[in-house]
Amino acid sequence: MVGPRHPKSHGPGAHRVARRTALGLIVGAPLLSACSGVQNPFDQATAPSGPPQQPAVAGNGQVKVGLILPLSASGNAGVAAQSMKNAAEMALAEFQNPNIQLLIKDDAGSPQGAQQGAQQACDEGAEILLGPLFAGSVPATAQVARTRNISVIAFSTDSSVAGRGVYLLSFLPESDASRIVDYSASVGKRSFAALLPDNAYGTVVEGAFKTAVSRRGGRIVAFEKYSGDRTMAARNVAQALGGADALLLADDGEAVVATADALTTAGANLRSIQLLGTGLWDNPRVYNSASLQGGLYAAPDPAGFRAFAGRYRTRFGGDPVRTATLAYDAVALVAALARTQGNQRFAPDVLTNASGFAGIDGLFRFRSDGTNERGLAVMRVGSGGGQAVAGAPKSFSAT
Repeated sequence: MVGPRHPKSHGPGAHRVARRTALGLIVGAPLLSACSGVQNPFDQATAPSGPPQQPAVAGNGQVKVGLILPLSASGNAGVAAQSMKNAAEMALAEFQNPNIQLLIKDDAGSPQGAQQGAQQACDEGAEILLGPLFAGSVPATAQVARTRNISVIAFSTDSSVAGRGVYLLSFLPESDASRIVDYSASVGKRSFAALLPDNAYGTVVEGAFKTAVSRRGGRIVAFEKYSGDRTMAARNVAQALGGADALLLADDGEAVVATADALTTAGANLRSIQLLGTGLWDNPRVYNSASLQGGLYAAPDPAGFRAFAGRYRTRFGGDPVRTATLAYDAVALVAALARTQGNQRFAPDVLTNASGFAGIDGLFRFRSDGTNERGLAVMRVGSGGGQAVAGAPKSFSAT
């Protein structure tokens, strides 16, 4: 159990401390012995396929919770939504006597659908909304929730849609970049280079990378971004690598392998520098790349997902999508808060408890701005997969 950093049992703030102690809990059930993180590949609009699914209800508790997912969306998004719905129902089944009733709404992958689903859930008495999955649908959901003065826990990885009363329970790329730079600095790396994609993901990683390097007293000796053709950017970085201790490559599996190949073609000796990555490196293409062997990346401890996936397969007969743990942890969290926090169960000061919560993918806590912080492990790329070189933290600091 994660408790407050400096517990007290008396004085005028004792009741607040007691609340914080109760909140430092494992929300996953059953308890695990123990990725972002892993980014959400479905964080984009998609055309609906087929008619919207009818609303459904899971559980018979007194506390009503809306769950908004793109169940009838096309392609991978609809598959992910179904897997997340399964995981949410699995959390209810595994939580001991949850006092929760899930009001499941299909938003069909559109802002209009999300707004309609949020309105229906609120009209039916929802005290908090879980979802939606797409960044474009979060503001529409938040608009409805704010008129009812209730909170939203969404699954988007786009931190720009977080805000007052809108919390993201997702794997945010800025957490990955901060963790891997902090770890690298802790083992003596001082000079950094980076080669990032010129897109929204790269922009977020760029900001976190530069902030973390500055915070740790390091320096950036080379920084480039690429769009389609990596040739010039790779050449510029390769020429400056002699003055760097570490090189950050932040892209998905296939793209990061192409980036490493472009650097090698440009004359870079990647064996002479510590390669760094984000949770997108948790990919077979990365593990099979000779150029990326020994690279380090930040991600949730994989033990939690492995255990979750085993139970999911037993229950549903197939593998969960990686983001299914988000739905599981969201439901387990609201069930735990409903049990322990009385009428203030979903109040902002409860949701932003500094001690945080521990779920399938380890520690997490919501910031007041709606973004989150996760306790991430540091993994090393090997031919057989990721191998932990630094475990995830067991608790958060009080700040």
